Amino acid sequence: MKKTIKEEPGYRWLPGLREKLHTIVFEADTFAGKLFDIILLLSIVISLLVVMLESVQAIALQYGVFLTVIEWVFTILFSVEYFLRLISVKRPLKYMFSFFGVIDFLAILPTYMTIFFVQSHYLLVVRSLRLLRIFRVLKLARYISEAQSFLSALKRARPKILVFLSAVTTIVIIMGTIMYQIEGAENGFTSIPRSIYWAIVTLTTVGYGDIAPRTILGQFVASIIMILGYAIIAVPTGIITSEFAQSKPVSTQACPSCSKEGHEVDAVHCKFCGARM
Repeated sequence: MKKTIKEEPGYRWLPGLREKLHTIVFEADTFAGKLFDIILLLSIVISLLVVMLESVQAIALQYGVFLTVIEWVFTILFSVEYFLRLISVKRPLKYMFSFFGVIDFLAILPTYMTIFFVQSHYLLVVRSLRLLRIFRVLKLARYISEAQSFLSALKRARPKILVFLSAVTTIVIIMGTIMYQIEGAENGFTSIPRSIYWAIVTLTTVGYGDIAPRTILGQFVASIIMILGYAIIAVPTGIITSEFAQSKPVSTQACPSCSKEGHEVDAVHCKFCGARM
């Protein structure tokens, strides 16, 4: 029996047009879809450059008006994209609250917020909101072919990674407490939290050097943590790599109902909502 997908009110018009629009906006199997993705990808990269250039005071003072105009052009472009994605899926509310739906909304929100916050004492708030435009970098993940495979591998490896992180957390707490007892406040280990911070820095082989053991016993314990660090770094890499090896090829096709991606090449129904592909 064919599963009936409930649509949001007001989106039952022109199903043929919506299907064509969905093919262009969400998929990259056609010339129009590829062209749409390329234009949007370039727009994201250029808009990110604009955000970065605006943070340089000398450039902002000289080209501030020009950068503002460009920013509004990209904001309108991304707003149109967001609207097209909403009307091309059968359940727009589901897309709105999905990961990419939220990212798309955050990409356009800050610029529009500057219209409402015009008083001088709100300028700091506006500046913080405009920094949210950097979330556009997350939109790039949609155009990386291996992104879905990577996310799927991470999801499958999540239980193993959680166990691994729990073990690492236990190690740094124990080692930090031991070092607090061995070194003491006179050698910079003024508290257990600060000693745990040192253990994390040492275990991850970062080694800031702001705290260092002075006693022979402390240096011996530190050597053990350093050796453990090299072994621990390889563990998550091995977990994710093994999940990658089990991954199956995925297509660029997105579900016309829930807009989720990451389906297998021969998929007939969406593995998330059950709608026909």
